[in-house]
Amino acid sequence: PNWLHLPVGYHGRSSSVFPSGTDIVRPRGQLQSDPNDPRRGSEYGDCRMLDFELEMAFFVGGGRRRSSGGPISMEDANDRIFGYVLMNDWSARDVQKWEYVPLGPFGSKQFATTVSPWIVTTMALQPYRCGGSTRVQDPTPLEYLRDPNYGTGSYDIHLRVSIRGDGMDQSQTVCESNFRNLYWNSRQQLVHHAVTGCNMQPGDLLGSGTISGKDE
Repeated sequence: PNWLHLPVGYHGRSSSVFPSGTDIVRPRGQLQSDPNDPRRGSEYGDCRMLDFELEMAFFVGGGRRRSSGGPISMEDANDRIFGYVLMNDWSARDVQKWEYVPLGPFGSKQFATTVSPWIVTTMALQPYRCGGSTRVQDPTPLEYLRDPNYGTGSYDIHLRVSIRGDGMDQSQTVCESNFRNLYWNSRQQLVHHAVTGCNMQPGDLLGSGTISGKDE
């Protein structure tokens, strides 16, 4: 798969990024009428498969070398990452299932992204530096994506999601993971995002992608 060769991603929109605790309106959109028969087309209605995504995200900082655009080197990437937040990239799964072939998610991902209200700086996270999900990346990334410090390129941050639904007396843990389980680290994600000339600005927010478990 191509995700072993590059950090796969997509663009969102800043207008729908909200601080944690903001009420989210259930989205509406096109839903596939019959999952077993695409020829029956779609219908318009409420999302019935609203889902969360456990992620982290980082804010881009100015760095010592300010530029109007162009690629960012791995050497400079560390200086361009200001700090991290928790992130829930809300997903309308039934809308996504209908729209994502062949171009990827659109309306199913643009309605809401929730982030924690406090930014933890990279300086504060230094004591928790560690390796990622693998000791050595195989296949070897292209030269611009090779991180000489990959072995300490991530952070040991334990993550847990608990849900308290209607009628529940207490929340129930539904998944646990760790930021270090990601294959690509934040520096590599930033470098790849800018490689085609994207003008990264202070305040830009880059999500990590869904963080899986250690084994799955």
